[in-house]
Amino acid sequence: MPVDYSGTWDIVSNVNFEKYMVALGIDFATRKIAGMLKPQKVIKQEGDCFTVKTLSTFRNYDLSFKVGEEFQEVTHGLDNRTCQTVVNWDNEKLVCVQRGEKKNRGWTHWIEGDELHLEITCENQVCKQIYKRTV
Repeated sequence: MPVDYSGTWDIVSNVNFEKYMVALGIDFATRKIAGMLKPQKVIKQEGDCFTVKTLSTFRNYDLSFKVGEEFQEVTHGLDNRTCQTVVNWDNEKLVCVQRGEKKNRGWTHWIEGDELHLEITCENQVCKQIYKRTV
């Protein structure tokens, strides 16, 4: 049985976020606002079905998926693009591939202790984020 990702997670580290947003084509003003935010992730997992809510004081983003099933994702509130997305298990990691306008786009989530790790990739940029489970 894969690890349980369910819970509420607060960001504690956000490395290379600015360059990642530039690779996505996000405008200067939005990048400056987004760079100051402290997002929270609320994950609900039921087997291979996930709901991931990324919450902040500026914008929220909701994502629902079933592992192994490709779907059309519209990244409203992020870079507002449409892509074909699939998330698969790689041992206990969740690995997402997003095919669309931007190359080499996707993310990987995994848990180490009480930390939720997230690497998000677009083109040649990788942003590394760490979240801590809230009590």
